[in-house]
Amino acid sequence: DYSPEHEHVKPLLQGIGLAESEKLSLPPSVDLKAWCAPIENQGSLGSCTAQAGVGMIEYYERKAFGTHIDASRLFLYKTTRNLLGWTGDYPDPTNFYDYHFGSGATDQFGTKWDDITSRLSQAAQLGDEEARRVIYAEVNDLLKQHVPMIPIAHGASAAAYKADVQGAHASPLGNESLEVMYIEGQDTFTFMQNAEPIGLYCADESDGESLRACEQIGESLLAYEVGGVEVIPSLATGYTSNDDATEWVFNLREGVLFHDGSTLDANDVVLSYVVQWDAAHPLHVGRDGNFSYFSGLFGGFLNPPPP
Repeated sequence: DYSPEHEHVKPLLQGIGLAESEKLSLPPSVDLKAWCAPIENQGSLGSCTAQAGVGMIEYYERKAFGTHIDASRLFLYKTTRNLLGWTGDYPDPTNFYDYHFGSGATDQFGTKWDDITSRLSQAAQLGDEEARRVIYAEVNDLLKQHVPMIPIAHGASAAAYKADVQGAHASPLGNESLEVMYIEGQDTFTFMQNAEPIGLYCADESDGESLRACEQIGESLLAYEVGGVEVIPSLATGYTSNDDATEWVFNLREGVLFHDGSTLDANDVVLSYVVQWDAAHPLHVGRDGNFSYFSGLFGGFLNPPPP
């Protein structure tokens, strides 16, 4: 309770001549537009919280110093996810480093640094965890050298369920599995989140609200255990790789059917990668065609469009 009579508040008010509560009346309205940052379209980011956070930073910068900084919404969004304990969309350094700072990253962070991109490319191709750790330590030092600002935030999971929901859980990766949840006697499960999914061409989305819906309608070769981060088989029953982790062979589960009754085979798996990788493919369209996860994690596209 930080009322005017609070032991810490009252001395401060006395110091500026406002010790009497009747002097603290507020005007009926205040116009703050002069210090508000320009309105921006959040586009594919889909994070109202990041928009609000950056808007506050820009507001105080204009109010205090009369200058405008065009801060990165995506940077605040992804860094906060990391600081929340969400190691990313999958628990490997490439998910954070390569997506934001690798050779195929978007322009959100400005000019790419060759000393960073070359090391990230080297580490991503290694299977030796200790060798990768050494390289990522170098990348950390380079990020301190090149990146001007790291916003710091703290939060906690806001997932909540009715008491009679069976199978309820909160995922550290934000990918709750609704198919394991139910209420006795009901055939409909209602779930509310921050916003509607922006789109459902899932390979071309990057916001959590869309990807949570994508989790419910698609399956991957490998998955995470419900409510955890341990990797488990999904459409693939197992896999092998060569020593330097550059070639991978997956064994597909038999008898998997699409909703139209057709059978899943290796051609479907290959095509799902090709339509993301080949920018000239007729199915490389998505919602806006950025496919930012693929370029960020794999370093770019085949047949990229002209700059």
